[in-house]
Amino acid sequence: MEKQNRQLNAPHPGMNLPSDYPPQYPSVGYPGPQADYPGPQAGYSIPPAGYSGAGPVGFPVQHQPVYNQPGGPAGVPWMPAPPPPSGCPPRLEYLSQTDQILVHQQIELLEVITGFETNNKYEIKNSFGQKIYFAVEDTDCCTRNCCGASRPFTMRIIDNMGQEVITLERPLRCDSCCCPCCLQKIEVHAPPGVPVGYVTQTWHPCLPRFTIQNERREDVLKIIGPCVVCSCCADVDFEIKSLDEETIVGKISKQWTGFVREAFTDADNFGIQFPLDLDVKMKAVMLGACFRIDFLFFERKGCI
Repeated sequence: MEKQNRQLNAPHPGMNLPSDYPPQYPSVGYPGPQADYPGPQAGYSIPPAGYSGAGPVGFPVQHQPVYNQPGGPAGVPWMPAPPPPSGCPPRLEYLSQTDQILVHQQIELLEVITGFETNNKYEIKNSFGQKIYFAVEDTDCCTRNCCGASRPFTMRIIDNMGQEVITLERPLRCDSCCCPCCLQKIEVHAPPGVPVGYVTQTWHPCLPRFTIQNERREDVLKIIGPCVVCSCCADVDFEIKSLDEETIVGKISKQWTGFVREAFTDADNFGIQFPLDLDVKMKAVMLGACFRIDFLFFERKGCI
């Protein structure tokens, strides 16, 4: 039994964890994967028209204590674990009490100096700057440097205990609008091996368009971007809309980080806004859509 526990808690091969991560073992109170985890919900509700995307004033998460993870650098707080709601996949409860996620890609000095493509790494935070997850790309050297931004990849999203919470799988597909037969898609698993949703590209001659699907491949939401994606000195917004495209329920914003960083690196910052009461599985899929947008439009250096 002890041998099986050590194998389950061991980090995935090829995953380079940041230096501020603690030893890889679960907390005393963590019960592990739940055997009685309920099945997927019947559907997902769309917020009413006029939804602003901001949480209610005085929402309890604002009053939770901020603490530093043992072994991590001082001043870098982790979000306290809220109580998991009913039907929530393990370790996704962090998404249940937030309506905004910040995704900050780390700058790799080796990549800046040599131009040699390295695995992307991202910090995922809530609107208060508390870290929720850490995302690490798991792709071999040959694929990264031969396929570039069009490469297939596996993105492993881990929590503050180093446990893999979400897995994103992007197969090798065409990234040209002139070839509508093999468009981009990404699969989202939470926990790893359990599909919770998909992000599929919809062909359009001018606009970037994506469809958010649940685990049964039923359409839930749409994402529509601007005609000109690269914009200088301004954010680029991809609107999250209802299926009839009449109601805007959120957005994924590529944030402007300054001329030097934009011109000489491919490290980008994103903000994701969605309804507070959106299903946590769809919030995880939105996170996958953010990475899909990053690789498709902003992974190349000098895109300003």
